[in-house]
Amino acid sequence: MATTTTWLTKDAFDRLNAELEQLTTTGRSEIVEKIDAARQEGDLKENGGYHAAREEQGKIEARIAQITELLRTAQIGEALDDGKVEPGMVVTCTINGMERTFLLGSREASEGLELDVYSERSPLGEAVNGRMVGETTSYTAPNGKAFEVEILEVKPFRG
Repeated sequence: MATTTTWLTKDAFDRLNAELEQLTTTGRSEIVEKIDAARQEGDLKENGGYHAAREEQGKIEARIAQITELLRTAQIGEALDDGKVEPGMVVTCTINGMERTFLLGSREASEGLELDVYSERSPLGEAVNGRMVGETTSYTAPNGKAFEVEILEVKPFRG
């Protein structure tokens, strides 16, 4: 199976590292305490607190796995300014005649940004990834509607 690189800003990488640290230390400890406290209440079959704590534990472990994989495959820093659409680039284009500007990269990088972020694995991201300014392409949205895209400008994301 091929490994997919995930582009992240340094801020997003640091934020994810901090979240992972919190989840693997205090987050896990707190949920273990909740499970133990609920277990003390008696019959586990009808113990809502126990089942809720176990569900929360599953969510924490899934998030830990997700962050671990993102960080393992992360490319951190600024994209090269070679005029090509690739992760880490801010893309200005027209989509069916309407101008849009977005960052091509991980949705994890979007926290605190006033810029839309599209994954390179999204239909739009797949359509524009690797294209150059002036090129036209198209993609089909999940609802089946086709969109024509013309790339107007490509520049590295500067945070």
